[in-house]
Amino acid sequence: MNYQENENQNGLRHSFNVLPSNRLEASRLVLPVGALYTPLKPVTNPLVLKYDPVFCKGCRSILNPYCRPNFQSKTWDCPICQARNMFPPAYHGCSETNAPAEVLSQYTTIEYELNRPPGNPPIFLYVLDTCLPEEELSLLKDSILMSINLLPQESLVGLITFGTTAQVYELGFAECSKAYVFRGDKSPTHEQVQDQLGLRSSTFQSQPANPQSNLQGNINPCTSQVASRFILPLSHCESMLTTIIEELQVDPWPVKPKRRFRRCTGVAIGIATSLLECSFSNSGARIMSFLGGPCTLGDGQIAGLELTEVIRMHNDLRNDKAPHFKKAVKYYQNLTQRLVQNGHCLDVFAACLDQVGVAEMKSCCENTGGVLIITDTFENEIYQESLKRLFTTNEGNLTMAFNATIEVQVSQEIKICGAIGPLTSMNVKNNHVSETELGYGNTNAWKLNSLMPTSTIAFYFDIVNQTTNPGSPFRFFQYLTSYQHPSGYFRLRVTTQYLRWVEGDQNLNEIKVGFDQDAAAVLISRLSVFKAESEYLFDVLRWLDRSLIRLVTRFGEYRQQSADGLALAPNFSLFPQFMYHLRRSQFLRVFNSSPDETAFFRLWLNRENTFNCILMIQPTLHSYAAGQAYPMTVQLDSVSVRPNVILLLDTFFAVVVHHGEQIAGWRKAGFDQKPEFAYLKELQEQPVKDAQQLMEGRFPYPRFLECDEGGSQARFLIAKINPSVTHHTSSYNASPNANNTVVLTDDASMQVFMEYLKNLAWESRT
Repeated sequence: MNYQENENQNGLRHSFNVLPSNRLEASRLVLPVGALYTPLKPVTNPLVLKYDPVFCKGCRSILNPYCRPNFQSKTWDCPICQARNMFPPAYHGCSETNAPAEVLSQYTTIEYELNRPPGNPPIFLYVLDTCLPEEELSLLKDSILMSINLLPQESLVGLITFGTTAQVYELGFAECSKAYVFRGDKSPTHEQVQDQLGLRSSTFQSQPANPQSNLQGNINPCTSQVASRFILPLSHCESMLTTIIEELQVDPWPVKPKRRFRRCTGVAIGIATSLLECSFSNSGARIMSFLGGPCTLGDGQIAGLELTEVIRMHNDLRNDKAPHFKKAVKYYQNLTQRLVQNGHCLDVFAACLDQVGVAEMKSCCENTGGVLIITDTFENEIYQESLKRLFTTNEGNLTMAFNATIEVQVSQEIKICGAIGPLTSMNVKNNHVSETELGYGNTNAWKLNSLMPTSTIAFYFDIVNQTTNPGSPFRFFQYLTSYQHPSGYFRLRVTTQYLRWVEGDQNLNEIKVGFDQDAAAVLISRLSVFKAESEYLFDVLRWLDRSLIRLVTRFGEYRQQSADGLALAPNFSLFPQFMYHLRRSQFLRVFNSSPDETAFFRLWLNRENTFNCILMIQPTLHSYAAGQAYPMTVQLDSVSVRPNVILLLDTFFAVVVHHGEQIAGWRKAGFDQKPEFAYLKELQEQPVKDAQQLMEGRFPYPRFLECDEGGSQARFLIAKINPSVTHHTSSYNASPNANNTVVLTDDASMQVFMEYLKNLAWESRT
């Protein structure tokens, strides 16, 4: 099975698909042994079994196609821990010709619909910023009403607005709009929120508006009150909710000239957390916050009221000159712990020309699986389309999962170092947890409060076998993902995978053939970004460079006895390019990016699937020219930028159509409007059509740009290409009128980078 087939069938990619047999040989691989797993990946052979799985009594793994069933003795042997288990009575009718689906070879990924009462429908608690200009508030209200129309009618919804104060709306009060007001200068405690909302009053008697809650047996009185007053089924309160949103006004607190709005963002999110915590703990819920500016009041404050106080930048954080940063980060990290514990996630939709504090609150999104979107205005197509696509449905259900956990079981020769993705450690340990920690480690189980179809987790493993073991040539991995389906039912997805192992030095070629450079690049990229959060960039880049040099030294071949004779196998040849572009990317280089933008880019790199992550690291570039039947894939290099071609650049976050100087001149002269030059019109329309196809279905919605060579927005292309021709190169100094585009940069080109790599690898080898 090749890499793409394995990903389509199981949602799995491995950096090394053939493993060395002991720790010493594994250390010579240089790169980490790891896997990229997409829990909600639509698989090739989907199957949902409506009964509970069969667990191994030894390691708690689940019956799978790699077990050894004996239908005569009604037993099966676990491939992970080798324990022998009895089939339960329900399986006693099974035989070789009537085997259960779990042991069939095509079902290496299978789902169970657990025999548990369904939970609450999905909960969406809107938290809206009203410190906005009138036009922006109107756009925000329109988009919120649009999103409400996309929600299933059984969804539970609530509303909180904030400005100088925070208001919690009682949607169950049908007579008029009724809200409970909280001070914005200090975050109330969990108990204070309950007291002010009257949730701990024994005199309040009401039946829960959510009929599903009756299935849970004993009903929490607080849940009953919230479900009848503040968070109701959309079908019960849609009219009231729509009226309240339509009547929202700009925050009435006066704003003096040259001052910012008094905005209590952190307090409002804290109140939303407390409201869900006391009523819908361990139920799938999204706190959807819509922010129009920085928090200037109360907990979570990132800036003062005076406009003369510039919002912190990377230099301020590096030099410890951001007075609000550490306190705000600590506040949001405490909120994150509460959100994780209760199975809720925070979405942030920020629309402002300045920063809003995403860098401080990123843990609330990153560790809960929440969505993060940053734009300049609520009118922006990026915001509008991303919000719409968040509520995409499949067969009548939202394409998202709630309140999930993922557990990994491995063979005894393997240990788990950690994971990186939209998750938090559950601090659950077993004998397969490694002392080496990479990412969120010291556990074999993680919490994922929200999952999307492309949410992908990076797992890192350690081979601990000290000597070559001549036993079974296979080592097994099993991923157990339990989650709440949007329908309310609880499901368990089980993916079982095996990798073959060999004695390293004697079978090095087999290990080389099993190398997946795309998966390895994503694994190392996530690890470098994780390191960059707590280490100096210089140290991270040195670690990347040393790893690349050691990898090339280990797996490169020298056809001549010199550095110029270096040759890499095809499945290694692109890896140095990935590392070159990663070093120059916005994920590591923070120059010309705000802390909010850096947090945004890193969050999406740490959660998207392999294809999308590679696209972020090394964008694709296509060229369109007159007389050319099809677009050509060209190098991401300055030599590809020519006056007579149109380029289509896809960076995942942006899609750019770049017109060469000659093409732009023809368009400005109106040649494309003349019948005899119809091919020019078709030439200019085709890249735009292809760009629309690239953006179709992508989440978050990318920025679309059309620009001309030499224009201001051409910088989006120039910043991504390899600067093979710069103002420093001799070819430019010799012939400045050449057709090659000159990139004004002091960065080393890929050619220089590769020359240094060859020389250093040769020196290490000799």
